[in-house]
Amino acid sequence: MKKVLALFLVSILLLSACSSGSKEKANSGNAKDTKEITVWAWDPNFNIKAMNLAKEAYKSENPDLKIKIVENAQADIVQKLNTSLSSGTTKGLPNIVLIEDYRAQSFLKAYPDMFQELTGSFKAADFAPYKLAPTSLDGKNYGLPFDTGVTGLYVRTDYLEKAGYKVADLKDIDWKKYIEIGKKVKEATGKQMLTLDPKDLGLIRMMIQTSGSWYLKKDGVTPDIAGNAALKEAFKTYKEILDADLVKPVSDWSQFVAGFNSGDVATVPTGNWITPSIKSEASQAGKWAVVAMPKQTGINGSVNASNLGGSSWYVLNIPGKEKAMDFLAKTFGSNVDFYQTLNKEMGAIGTYKPAAEGEAYKAADEFFGGQKIISDFASWTEQIPQVNYGMHTYAIEDIIAVGMQDYLKGKDIDKVLADAQKQAEEQIK
Repeated sequence: MKKVLALFLVSILLLSACSSGSKEKANSGNAKDTKEITVWAWDPNFNIKAMNLAKEAYKSENPDLKIKIVENAQADIVQKLNTSLSSGTTKGLPNIVLIEDYRAQSFLKAYPDMFQELTGSFKAADFAPYKLAPTSLDGKNYGLPFDTGVTGLYVRTDYLEKAGYKVADLKDIDWKKYIEIGKKVKEATGKQMLTLDPKDLGLIRMMIQTSGSWYLKKDGVTPDIAGNAALKEAFKTYKEILDADLVKPVSDWSQFVAGFNSGDVATVPTGNWITPSIKSEASQAGKWAVVAMPKQTGINGSVNASNLGGSSWYVLNIPGKEKAMDFLAKTFGSNVDFYQTLNKEMGAIGTYKPAAEGEAYKAADEFFGGQKIISDFASWTEQIPQVNYGMHTYAIEDIIAVGMQDYLKGKDIDKVLADAQKQAEEQIK
Protein backbone atom coordinates (compact mmCIF):
# COMPACT_ATOMS: atom_id res chain seq x y z
CA MET A 1 0.00 0.00 0.00
CA LYS A 2 1.31 3.34 -0.98
CA LYS A 3 1.23 5.73 1.93
CA VAL A 4 1.33 9.00 0.08
CA LEU A 5 -0.63 10.68 2.82
CA ALA A 6 2.49 10.97 4.97
CA LEU A 7 3.27 14.37 3.54
CA PHE A 8 5.91 15.40 6.06
CA LEU A 9 8.54 12.95 4.90
CA VAL A 10 12.08 14.09 4.34
CA SER A 11 12.09 17.09 1.99
CA ILE A 12 14.03 16.76 -1.25
CA LEU A 13 17.67 17.73 -0.95
CA LEU A 14 18.04 20.45 -3.51
CA LEU A 15 21.62 19.80 -4.39
CA SER A 16 23.32 21.84 -7.04
CA ALA A 17 23.62 20.35 -10.48
CA CYS A 18 26.65 18.15 -10.78
CA SER A 19 29.43 19.35 -13.01
CA SER A 20 32.60 17.39 -13.67
CA GLY A 21 31.36 14.25 -11.99
CA SER A 22 28.35 14.01 -14.27
CA LYS A 23 30.61 13.29 -17.21
CA GLU A 24 31.75 9.97 -15.76
CA LYS A 25 28.83 8.09 -17.25
CA ALA A 26 29.16 9.71 -20.66
CA ASN A 27 32.37 7.80 -21.37
CA SER A 28 31.36 4.54 -19.72
CA GLY A 29 30.22 2.82 -22.94
CA ASN A 30 26.98 1.22 -23.94
CA ALA A 31 27.79 -2.19 -22.52
CA LYS A 32 25.32 -3.94 -24.79
CA ASP A 33 26.55 -7.29 -23.52
CA THR A 34 25.12 -6.60 -20.04
CA LYS A 35 23.44 -9.75 -18.76
CA GLU A 36 21.98 -8.23 -15.58
CA ILE A 37 20.15 -5.04 -14.73
CA THR A 38 19.18 -3.77 -11.29
CA VAL A 39 15.96 -2.05 -10.25
CA TRP A 40 15.36 0.04 -7.13
CA ALA A 41 11.84 0.58 -5.80
CA TRP A 42 9.88 0.77 -2.57
CA ASP A 43 6.73 -0.93 -1.22
CA PRO A 44 6.84 -4.74 -1.56
CA ASN A 45 3.07 -5.04 -1.95
CA PHE A 46 2.77 -2.60 -4.81
CA ASN A 47 5.82 -1.35 -6.72
CA ILE A 48 8.06 -4.33 -6.03
CA LYS A 49 5.23 -6.74 -6.84
CA ALA A 50 4.52 -4.89 -10.08
CA MET A 51 8.16 -5.10 -11.09
CA ASN A 52 8.27 -8.83 -10.33
CA LEU A 53 5.23 -9.32 -12.57
CA ALA A 54 6.99 -7.31 -15.29
CA LYS A 55 10.04 -9.53 -14.85
CA GLU A 56 7.91 -12.61 -15.52
CA ALA A 57 6.21 -10.99 -18.51
CA TYR A 58 9.58 -10.11 -20.06
CA LYS A 59 10.99 -13.64 -19.97
CA SER A 60 9.40 -14.41 -23.33
CA GLU A 61 11.22 -11.40 -24.81
CA ASN A 62 14.67 -11.99 -23.36
CA PRO A 63 15.01 -15.07 -21.11
CA ASP A 64 18.76 -14.51 -20.72
CA LEU A 65 18.54 -11.13 -19.03
CA LYS A 66 18.76 -11.30 -15.24
CA ILE A 67 16.69 -8.62 -13.51
CA LYS A 68 17.64 -7.94 -9.90
CA ILE A 69 14.98 -6.10 -7.93
CA VAL A 70 16.12 -4.35 -4.75
CA GLU A 71 13.69 -2.95 -2.19
CA ASN A 72 14.58 0.33 -0.50
CA ALA A 73 12.47 2.80 1.46
CA GLN A 74 11.55 5.79 -0.69
CA ALA A 75 13.50 8.16 1.58
CA ASP A 76 16.57 5.93 1.26
CA ILE A 77 16.33 5.94 -2.54
CA VAL A 78 16.15 9.74 -2.54
CA GLN A 79 19.18 9.98 -0.28
CA LYS A 80 21.26 7.41 -2.17
CA LEU A 81 20.53 9.00 -5.54
CA ASN A 82 21.38 12.48 -4.32
CA THR A 83 24.58 11.32 -2.66
CA SER A 84 25.84 9.40 -5.70
CA LEU A 85 24.67 11.74 -8.44
CA SER A 86 25.99 14.88 -6.75
CA SER A 87 29.42 13.30 -6.46
CA GLY A 88 29.33 11.91 -10.01
CA THR A 89 29.84 8.36 -8.74
CA THR A 90 27.82 5.82 -10.68
CA LYS A 91 29.16 2.75 -8.91
CA GLY A 92 26.39 0.89 -7.11
CA LEU A 93 23.58 2.76 -8.84
CA PRO A 94 20.67 0.80 -10.37
CA ASN A 95 19.81 0.72 -14.05
CA ILE A 96 16.15 1.49 -13.32
CA VAL A 97 14.81 3.49 -10.39
CA LEU A 98 11.30 4.42 -9.28
CA ILE A 99 10.84 8.13 -8.49
CA GLU A 100 7.72 9.76 -7.10
CA ASP A 101 6.18 12.21 -9.57
CA TYR A 102 6.29 15.03 -7.01
CA ARG A 103 10.09 14.63 -6.78
CA ALA A 104 11.00 13.87 -10.40
CA GLN A 105 11.73 17.40 -11.59
CA SER A 106 14.23 17.91 -8.76
CA PHE A 107 16.33 15.04 -10.04
CA LEU A 108 15.96 15.78 -13.74
CA LYS A 109 16.95 19.43 -13.35
CA ALA A 110 19.79 18.81 -10.90
CA TYR A 111 21.33 15.89 -12.81
CA PRO A 112 20.15 16.11 -16.43
CA ASP A 113 23.06 14.09 -17.86
CA MET A 114 22.59 11.20 -15.46
CA PHE A 115 19.18 10.10 -16.72
CA GLN A 116 18.73 8.35 -20.05
CA GLU A 117 16.33 10.04 -22.44
CA LEU A 118 13.45 7.68 -23.25
CA THR A 119 11.86 9.71 -26.05
CA GLY A 120 10.82 7.33 -28.82
CA SER A 121 11.32 4.16 -26.79
CA PHE A 122 7.60 4.23 -25.96
CA LYS A 123 4.58 6.02 -27.36
CA ALA A 124 4.04 8.95 -25.00
CA ALA A 125 0.63 9.74 -26.49
CA ASP A 126 -0.62 6.38 -25.17
CA PHE A 127 -0.27 7.60 -21.57
CA ALA A 128 -2.46 9.93 -19.52
CA PRO A 129 -1.44 13.51 -20.40
CA TYR A 130 -1.06 14.64 -16.79
CA LYS A 131 1.80 12.13 -16.25
CA LEU A 132 3.93 13.56 -19.04
CA ALA A 133 4.72 16.92 -17.39
CA PRO A 134 6.51 15.57 -14.29
CA THR A 135 8.32 12.84 -16.26
CA SER A 136 9.66 15.15 -19.00
CA LEU A 137 12.20 17.95 -19.27
CA ASP A 138 12.59 20.41 -22.12
CA GLY A 139 10.10 18.46 -24.22
CA LYS A 140 11.97 15.17 -23.85
CA ASN A 141 10.68 12.05 -22.08
CA TYR A 142 12.85 10.75 -19.25
CA GLY A 143 10.37 8.77 -17.19
CA LEU A 144 8.12 5.95 -18.29
CA PRO A 145 4.79 6.66 -16.56
CA PHE A 146 3.65 3.96 -14.15
CA ASP A 147 0.74 4.09 -11.73
CA THR A 148 -1.95 6.67 -11.41
CA GLY A 149 -2.96 8.41 -8.22
CA VAL A 150 -6.31 9.22 -9.85
CA THR A 151 -8.73 10.16 -7.12
CA GLY A 152 -12.31 9.30 -6.43
CA LEU A 153 -14.92 9.99 -3.79
CA TYR A 154 -15.67 6.68 -2.07
CA VAL A 155 -19.14 6.86 -0.53
CA ARG A 156 -21.21 4.73 1.85
CA THR A 157 -24.45 4.18 -0.03
CA ASP A 158 -26.36 3.09 3.08
CA TYR A 159 -25.53 6.32 4.90
CA LEU A 160 -26.54 8.36 1.86
CA GLU A 161 -29.88 6.58 1.66
CA LYS A 162 -30.65 7.35 5.31
CA ALA A 163 -30.17 11.03 4.47
CA GLY A 164 -32.41 10.76 1.42
CA TYR A 165 -29.70 10.65 -1.24
CA LYS A 166 -28.75 8.27 -4.03
CA VAL A 167 -25.28 7.78 -5.50
CA ALA A 168 -26.39 9.72 -8.58
CA ASP A 169 -26.88 12.79 -6.38
CA LEU A 170 -23.11 12.91 -5.78
CA LYS A 171 -21.99 12.60 -9.37
CA ASP A 172 -20.04 15.58 -10.74
CA ILE A 173 -20.72 17.77 -7.70
CA ASP A 174 -18.67 20.65 -6.34
CA TRP A 175 -17.43 21.03 -2.76
CA LYS A 176 -20.29 23.36 -1.81
CA LYS A 177 -22.75 20.56 -2.65
CA TYR A 178 -20.53 18.06 -0.83
CA ILE A 179 -20.73 20.10 2.38
CA GLU A 180 -24.50 20.48 1.99
CA ILE A 181 -24.90 16.71 1.63
CA GLY A 182 -22.47 16.11 4.47
CA LYS A 183 -24.54 18.15 6.90
CA LYS A 184 -27.66 16.12 6.09
CA VAL A 185 -25.81 12.81 6.30
CA LYS A 186 -24.50 13.73 9.73
CA GLU A 187 -27.94 14.81 10.86
CA ALA A 188 -29.48 11.54 9.67
CA THR A 189 -26.75 9.10 10.75
CA GLY A 190 -24.54 10.86 13.29
CA LYS A 191 -21.56 10.01 11.10
CA GLN A 192 -18.76 12.37 10.13
CA MET A 193 -18.20 12.92 6.40
CA LEU A 194 -14.45 12.30 6.20
CA THR A 195 -11.20 11.92 8.10
CA LEU A 196 -8.50 14.60 8.10
CA ASP A 197 -4.99 14.67 9.49
CA PRO A 198 -4.11 18.27 10.50
CA LYS A 199 -0.54 17.66 9.31
CA ASP A 200 -1.70 16.36 5.93
CA LEU A 201 -2.57 18.66 3.04
CA GLY A 202 -3.44 15.90 0.60
CA LEU A 203 -6.97 17.29 0.34
CA ILE A 204 -5.59 20.69 -0.70
CA ARG A 205 -3.46 19.07 -3.40
CA MET A 206 -6.44 17.20 -4.80
CA MET A 207 -8.61 20.31 -4.77
CA ILE A 208 -6.22 22.61 -6.61
CA GLN A 209 -5.26 20.08 -9.28
CA THR A 210 -8.92 19.77 -10.30
CA SER A 211 -8.50 23.40 -11.39
CA GLY A 212 -5.18 22.85 -13.14
CA SER A 213 -3.35 24.74 -10.41
CA TRP A 214 -0.36 23.97 -8.19
CA TYR A 215 1.87 25.61 -5.58
CA LEU A 216 4.14 26.74 -8.41
CA LYS A 217 3.49 28.51 -11.70
CA LYS A 218 3.67 26.60 -14.98
CA ASP A 219 7.45 27.01 -15.06
CA GLY A 220 7.65 24.66 -12.07
CA VAL A 221 9.93 27.11 -10.25
CA THR A 222 8.09 30.32 -9.31
CA PRO A 223 5.92 30.07 -6.17
CA ASP A 224 2.24 30.64 -6.95
CA ILE A 225 0.56 31.15 -3.58
CA ALA A 226 -0.57 34.76 -3.20
CA GLY A 227 -3.22 35.50 -5.81
CA ASN A 228 -3.75 31.80 -6.55
CA ALA A 229 -7.56 31.64 -6.80
CA ALA A 230 -7.71 27.83 -6.68
CA LEU A 231 -5.50 27.66 -3.59
CA LYS A 232 -7.49 30.39 -1.84
CA GLU A 233 -10.74 28.54 -2.59
CA ALA A 234 -9.20 25.29 -1.30
CA PHE A 235 -8.27 26.99 1.99
CA LYS A 236 -11.80 28.34 2.36
CA THR A 237 -13.38 24.97 1.56
CA TYR A 238 -11.08 23.19 4.01
CA LYS A 239 -12.18 25.58 6.77
CA GLU A 240 -15.87 25.27 5.83
CA ILE A 241 -15.64 21.48 6.11
CA LEU A 242 -14.11 21.83 9.58
CA ASP A 243 -16.59 24.53 10.66
CA ALA A 244 -19.48 22.28 9.59
CA ASP A 245 -18.13 19.62 11.97
CA LEU A 246 -17.90 17.03 9.20
CA VAL A 247 -14.40 15.84 10.11
CA LYS A 248 -13.14 12.94 12.18
CA PRO A 249 -9.54 13.90 13.09
CA VAL A 250 -6.82 11.28 12.62
CA SER A 251 -3.08 11.42 13.14
CA ASP A 252 -1.63 8.52 11.18
CA TRP A 253 -2.26 5.93 8.48
CA SER A 254 -3.77 3.29 10.74
CA GLN A 255 -6.28 5.76 12.15
CA PHE A 256 -7.10 6.90 8.61
CA VAL A 257 -7.92 3.35 7.53
CA ALA A 258 -9.76 2.60 10.77
CA GLY A 259 -11.96 5.65 10.16
CA PHE A 260 -13.73 4.03 7.22
CA ASN A 261 -13.25 0.37 8.14
CA SER A 262 -15.06 1.01 11.44
CA GLY A 263 -17.90 2.84 9.70
CA ASP A 264 -17.19 6.19 11.35
CA VAL A 265 -17.15 8.24 8.13
CA ALA A 266 -19.46 8.37 5.13
CA THR A 267 -16.92 9.24 2.43
CA VAL A 268 -13.23 8.88 1.58
CA PRO A 269 -11.89 11.40 -0.97
CA THR A 270 -8.48 10.05 -1.99
CA GLY A 271 -6.40 8.12 -4.51
CA ASN A 272 -7.56 4.85 -6.05
CA TRP A 273 -4.78 3.01 -4.22
CA ILE A 274 -7.04 3.00 -1.14
CA THR A 275 -9.40 0.45 -2.74
CA PRO A 276 -7.72 -2.64 -1.19
CA SER A 277 -7.95 -1.06 2.27
CA ILE A 278 -11.64 -0.30 1.84
CA LYS A 279 -12.30 -3.84 0.60
CA SER A 280 -10.38 -5.32 3.55
CA GLU A 281 -13.52 -4.86 5.67
CA ALA A 282 -15.56 -7.66 4.09
CA SER A 283 -18.62 -6.91 6.20
CA GLN A 284 -19.13 -3.68 4.24
CA ALA A 285 -19.41 -5.39 0.84
CA GLY A 286 -22.20 -3.84 -1.22
CA LYS A 287 -22.26 -0.69 0.91
CA TRP A 288 -19.72 1.34 -1.08
CA ALA A 289 -19.66 3.14 -4.41
CA VAL A 290 -17.15 5.50 -6.04
CA VAL A 291 -17.97 8.75 -7.81
CA ALA A 292 -15.77 11.36 -9.43
CA MET A 293 -13.92 13.84 -7.22
CA PRO A 294 -15.81 17.06 -6.38
CA LYS A 295 -14.63 20.06 -8.36
CA GLN A 296 -13.89 23.48 -6.91
CA THR A 297 -16.73 25.93 -6.41
CA GLY A 298 -16.56 29.10 -8.48
CA ILE A 299 -13.30 28.29 -10.28
CA ASN A 300 -13.60 28.38 -14.06
CA GLY A 301 -12.29 25.23 -15.69
CA SER A 302 -12.32 23.10 -12.55
CA VAL A 303 -13.15 19.48 -13.39
CA ASN A 304 -14.28 16.36 -11.52
CA ALA A 305 -10.90 14.64 -11.73
CA SER A 306 -7.68 14.89 -9.76
CA ASN A 307 -4.61 13.02 -8.59
CA LEU A 308 -2.82 12.15 -5.36
CA GLY A 309 0.53 10.40 -5.58
CA GLY A 310 1.94 8.23 -8.33
CA SER A 311 5.43 7.34 -9.50
CA SER A 312 7.30 6.56 -12.72
CA TRP A 313 10.29 4.51 -13.89
CA TYR A 314 13.62 6.12 -14.86
CA VAL A 315 16.70 4.68 -16.54
CA LEU A 316 20.11 5.88 -15.40
CA ASN A 317 22.67 6.72 -18.06
CA ILE A 318 25.07 3.91 -17.14
CA PRO A 319 26.07 0.60 -18.79
CA GLY A 320 23.02 -1.57 -19.36
CA LYS A 321 20.77 1.32 -20.29
CA GLU A 322 19.72 -0.26 -23.62
CA LYS A 323 18.62 -3.47 -21.91
CA ALA A 324 16.81 -1.45 -19.25
CA MET A 325 15.00 0.62 -21.87
CA ASP A 326 13.95 -2.47 -23.81
CA PHE A 327 12.64 -4.14 -20.65
CA LEU A 328 10.52 -1.12 -19.70
CA ALA A 329 9.32 -0.52 -23.26
CA LYS A 330 8.04 -4.07 -23.69
CA THR A 331 6.32 -4.28 -20.30
CA PHE A 332 5.12 -1.02 -18.74
CA GLY A 333 5.48 0.80 -22.07
CA SER A 334 3.27 -1.25 -24.37
CA ASN A 335 1.95 -4.55 -23.00
CA VAL A 336 -1.85 -4.41 -22.60
CA ASP A 337 -2.01 -8.00 -21.30
CA PHE A 338 0.60 -7.19 -18.67
CA TYR A 339 -1.56 -4.34 -17.39
CA GLN A 340 -4.52 -6.71 -17.08
CA THR A 341 -2.31 -8.98 -14.96
CA LEU A 342 -1.28 -6.02 -12.81
CA ASN A 343 -4.90 -5.20 -12.19
CA LYS A 344 -6.01 -8.77 -11.47
CA GLU A 345 -3.06 -9.60 -9.22
CA MET A 346 -2.76 -6.40 -7.22
CA GLY A 347 -5.48 -3.95 -8.23
CA ALA A 348 -2.99 -1.57 -9.83
CA ILE A 349 -4.22 0.92 -12.40
CA GLY A 350 -1.55 2.18 -14.74
CA THR A 351 -1.68 5.32 -16.86
CA TYR A 352 -1.35 3.38 -20.14
CA LYS A 353 -4.58 4.29 -21.95
CA PRO A 354 -4.89 1.23 -24.24
CA ALA A 355 -5.05 -0.99 -21.13
CA ALA A 356 -8.47 0.45 -20.34
CA GLU A 357 -9.92 -1.64 -23.17
CA GLY A 358 -8.80 -4.87 -21.52
CA GLU A 359 -11.00 -7.38 -19.73
CA ALA A 360 -9.75 -6.68 -16.21
CA TYR A 361 -10.42 -2.97 -16.51
CA LYS A 362 -14.02 -3.60 -17.57
CA ALA A 363 -14.82 -6.10 -14.83
CA ALA A 364 -17.61 -5.42 -12.32
CA ASP A 365 -16.65 -5.31 -8.64
CA GLU A 366 -19.30 -6.88 -6.44
CA PHE A 367 -17.89 -5.21 -3.32
CA PHE A 368 -18.93 -1.92 -4.92
CA GLY A 369 -22.38 -3.17 -5.88
CA GLY A 370 -21.27 -4.40 -9.29
CA GLN A 371 -19.80 -1.04 -10.29
CA LYS A 372 -16.99 -1.19 -12.86
CA ILE A 373 -14.75 0.97 -10.70
CA ILE A 374 -11.52 0.31 -12.64
CA SER A 375 -13.15 1.48 -15.85
CA ASP A 376 -14.41 4.59 -14.07
CA PHE A 377 -10.99 5.37 -12.59
CA ALA A 378 -9.39 4.87 -16.01
CA SER A 379 -11.78 7.36 -17.61
CA TRP A 380 -11.15 9.91 -14.83
CA THR A 381 -7.40 9.44 -15.29
CA GLU A 382 -7.61 10.86 -18.79
CA GLN A 383 -9.40 13.96 -17.48
CA ILE A 384 -6.86 14.92 -14.79
CA PRO A 385 -5.52 18.43 -15.44
CA GLN A 386 -1.82 18.51 -16.27
CA VAL A 387 0.24 20.61 -13.87
CA ASN A 388 3.96 21.05 -13.34
CA TYR A 389 4.76 19.76 -9.85
CA GLY A 390 8.18 21.34 -10.14
CA MET A 391 10.99 20.92 -7.64
CA HIS A 392 9.55 22.11 -4.36
CA THR A 393 6.28 20.36 -3.48
CA TYR A 394 7.32 19.24 0.00
CA ALA A 395 9.25 22.38 0.94
CA ILE A 396 6.33 24.64 0.00
CA GLU A 397 3.83 22.35 1.69
CA ASP A 398 5.70 22.80 4.97
CA ILE A 399 5.15 26.54 4.62
CA ILE A 400 1.51 26.21 3.58
CA ALA A 401 0.73 23.85 6.48
CA VAL A 402 1.78 26.54 8.95
CA GLY A 403 -0.25 29.10 7.02
CA MET A 404 -3.30 26.85 7.16
CA GLN A 405 -3.12 26.68 10.94
CA ASP A 406 -2.82 30.48 11.12
CA TYR A 407 -5.87 30.80 8.87
CA LEU A 408 -7.91 28.39 10.98
CA LYS A 409 -7.01 30.47 14.04
CA GLY A 410 -8.44 33.61 12.45
CA LYS A 411 -5.68 35.21 10.36
CA ASP A 412 -6.89 36.91 7.17
CA ILE A 413 -6.69 34.51 4.20
CA ASP A 414 -5.04 37.02 1.84
CA LYS A 415 -2.45 37.85 4.49
CA VAL A 416 -1.81 34.15 5.08
CA LEU A 417 -1.18 33.50 1.39
CA ALA A 418 0.92 36.66 0.94
CA ASP A 419 3.14 35.73 3.86
CA ALA A 420 3.50 32.17 2.57
CA GLN A 421 4.41 33.53 -0.87
CA LYS A 422 7.14 35.72 0.61
CA GLN A 423 8.55 32.89 2.69
CA ALA A 424 8.55 30.52 -0.28
CA GLU A 425 10.35 33.07 -2.46
CA GLU A 426 13.00 33.56 0.21
CA GLN A 427 13.47 29.85 0.80
CA ILE A 428 13.50 28.75 -2.83
CA LYS A 429 16.26 30.55 -4.62
